Amino acid sequence: MRTVKFLLQKEFRQIFRNRAILALIIVMPVMQLIILPLAADYEVKNINLSVVDHDHSPYAQQLVAKITASGYFRLQGYHASFKEAYRLIEQDKADLVLEIPRGFERDLIRNGHQQLFIAVNAINGTKAGLGSAYLSSILRDYNDGIRMEWIAPTRFRPAATIEVIPANRFNPLLNYQFFMVPGILAILLTMVGGFLSALNIVKEKEIGTIEQINVTPIKKHHFILGKLIPFWVLGNVVFTVGLLVSWVIYGIFPQGSIPAMYGFISIYLLAVLGFGLLISTYTDTQQQAMFIMFFFMMIFILMGGLFTSIDSMPPWAKAVSRLNPVSYLVEVMRMIVLKGSGWADVFPHLGAMLGFAVVLNGWAILNYRKKS
Repeated sequence: MRTVKFLLQKEFRQIFRNRAILALIIVMPVMQLIILPLAADYEVKNINLSVVDHDHSPYAQQLVAKITASGYFRLQGYHASFKEAYRLIEQDKADLVLEIPRGFERDLIRNGHQQLFIAVNAINGTKAGLGSAYLSSILRDYNDGIRMEWIAPTRFRPAATIEVIPANRFNPLLNYQFFMVPGILAILLTMVGGFLSALNIVKEKEIGTIEQINVTPIKKHHFILGKLIPFWVLGNVVFTVGLLVSWVIYGIFPQGSIPAMYGFISIYLLAVLGFGLLISTYTDTQQQAMFIMFFFMMIFILMGGLFTSIDSMPPWAKAVSRLNPVSYLVEVMRMIVLKGSGWADVFPHLGAMLGFAVVLNGWAILNYRKKS
């Protein structure tokens, strides 16, 4: 332990010697945690809508008023022909075109049905899908309102209706920030821990101090521990600062067990730092280490369940995500922060992360070539 103590003194002195890097390690995640949840919004608003109204009837006007009153659509104007409105889609000035046919009100009253045409600008798939879904929902609601208006007066008693009242558990107001902030904090913690540890040993190789360490009687596991523990401490500090920012800025405070959260974070940092150190043992320059870590980081983020649900992925992607430590952290963070989970709920994830930590750190120790 005395050897590890001296190594830790050396590592902490190197970290605190470069105050600019230390400030960036703390300030950059905080700034990203403040800015990213405000920008990464799952809710699509201000959808540009062009209307081609061939009917100009009260029913058509009520329909357009109901659509614009929803708050999701921004009316770009009325057009005399579909060709004129479609030109706005080609110029990316409109996302949707709603065409109301001639005789819309007359045929709706006389025949009981009518068709509307919707053209969608599908260049932005997310906006197109959500925009058409919003518009379809409004049209169904408008249709139900008209149907009830016609049916109710013809009966001796009110028409039977089924009212669905949804109850949103764990996030009653469907605030996307409550969903995004824990995931973004998990990604930032992974990036800080992964990149710093990946550049650590290879930095010693570039400046030549690794040769001085190799000729000393330091054991390989002592050397890896000396590289691991300082960034483990720093990672916990970054995570704590991130929790404070989430609480102060967004009002998000963990509903579950905080000790369970820190217990999982402690094991998770061991796994991520071990992965970074493993990459550092395989590379000879910091540039190589950065490119390799960037490659894996993109996979970790995009297949970690932050932006897309793992359940909606194909079977092979689901299998790969089980080897992605970020997917476990994102899920545990949301479980504890939103759902109020405790030790019993996160224990299976904790066991998997402990396996990652043992394998990756053991691999890093075995792969570190020490010449004495």
